[in-house]
Amino acid sequence: MNIIDCHSHWGTRRGYIFRTPEELARQAAIWKTEVQFFTEDEQAAYFRRNNARVILDLSFTKFLPIEQMREMHDYAFAEQRKHPDVIAGHWLQFDPRRGAEALAEFQRCLDAKAGFVGFCVNGQVTGVPASDPLWTPFYKRSIDAGLPVMILTGLTGIGQGLPGGGGYLLDDGHPRHIDFVAARFPELRVLAARPAYPWQDEMIAILLHKPNVHYELHGWGPRQFSPSLKKEIGRRMQDRIMFGCDFPVLRYEKVIADWRSEGYSEEVLEKVLYRNARDYFNL
Repeated sequence: MNIIDCHSHWGTRRGYIFRTPEELARQAAIWKTEVQFFTEDEQAAYFRRNNARVILDLSFTKFLPIEQMREMHDYAFAEQRKHPDVIAGHWLQFDPRRGAEALAEFQRCLDAKAGFVGFCVNGQVTGVPASDPLWTPFYKRSIDAGLPVMILTGLTGIGQGLPGGGGYLLDDGHPRHIDFVAARFPELRVLAARPAYPWQDEMIAILLHKPNVHYELHGWGPRQFSPSLKKEIGRRMQDRIMFGCDFPVLRYEKVIADWRSEGYSEEVLEKVLYRNARDYFNL
């Protein structure tokens, strides 16, 4: 079966999500997987072997000096142009407190025409929840461009187990912020990202109430989903839910096997793993 992976990260040494020895060491503690760096061509080959087209998130760039941020974005765009069959596009993250500088870089990236380009709100790591007015210019720019916005929700592995959770507030990723954005900007397509543990029922209620909200489930294996989420995947939400892997900390071989083990019909699996995202992103 072909796969569209709505959210993974770069597995290359230059683009790897974790940057310091301390961060790299925590991958095994949180996700129970070992760090492995891929060359750019090895990464593309891995996606091909798994019949995957992937939207990759460069999450760490949001705090870089602007010139370094541009260099990383251009690196990602160059790799997408080399491997368009497997790299469908990019999620970009910004710190909205950087104002016009960040917004101008977002527009430069849109103009690059390197596959899909959208931005991802990481309220917990930036400390600016999605409902904060600082994000409004980015939402309006996405509306003008006809692009969805990804908003991360639920438990994050970033800071997990550190004293004070590394200073990150889980509440900055509460689904209430997604509800606020969807209501304030009804013309904006909102893609809630990650299982919204421990607020899964709240997230389902938002999906039922707000038709401009869809849902992708990276970062967790489907065996760990809550009973209410498992039920909705096979029923009311089967046309609104999409697959995300969270490569390289999770791998397709294990995650796809777990999806198949959960007893969903082939029709539901095809929708979640491929068709819903194909239509949503016009791929």
